[in-house]
Amino acid sequence: MSTRWARIWFGVTALCAVAGVAISIGTAVHNTAGHFGTGAERGFNTFAFFTIESNLIVAVTATVAAVRLEPPSIVYQVARLTGLVAITVTGVVYHVALAHLLDLESWNLVGDQLVHTVVPVLSVIGWLILSPRGRTSRRVAWWSLLFPITWLAFTLIRGAVIQWYPYHFIDVTTLGYAKAALNCFWVSLLFLALAAGATSLDAYLGRSGRQSAEVETPEVDTV
Repeated sequence: MSTRWARIWFGVTALCAVAGVAISIGTAVHNTAGHFGTGAERGFNTFAFFTIESNLIVAVTATVAAVRLEPPSIVYQVARLTGLVAITVTGVVYHVALAHLLDLESWNLVGDQLVHTVVPVLSVIGWLILSPRGRTSRRVAWWSLLFPITWLAFTLIRGAVIQWYPYHFIDVTTLGYAKAALNCFWVSLLFLALAAGATSLDAYLGRSGRQSAEVETPEVDTV
């Protein structure tokens, strides 16, 4: 696919992520049920969710890719892989464990599907088919752990202060610190495994692409 269409794909991905986050914030502001008493608190609290953070990272990296088609800087490489893995975790966990628990309508359903389905699918397809190869490595994979570890630490500290946690698996008030810490370890391990898998797949796709190019353009002997 041409560079033009790749940039269009990444641009659409970024727009969907921004729209999903904006709708999620708007619906949270008007949802009077729950822990937080004011619309401002509910809107601000939306950013505490892993799903929203993942979509924001994708929005930024996809926007950059739409403009410059993925610059090879180490900072961008880490952010790109972080967003890819985080949004993959978001989509898989939601559809495996959470989707059947919700009965959403109207804008709640639209926002929910954008951040949990549309953006993950667009992100994974875009990375597999349209992204330049050779933009990740073991070092990038290790650095991508910075996001989930930081998010987990922030969530535990904030939760202890306000007595609220965004997800059950990290809710210390019901699980205790030992169980919550173990769950955090498994989440980090899953994130690392997916990052390592993406790194290996990137290398494989890069080799396959080069071999295909060599087959299609054989060398011509000159006299």
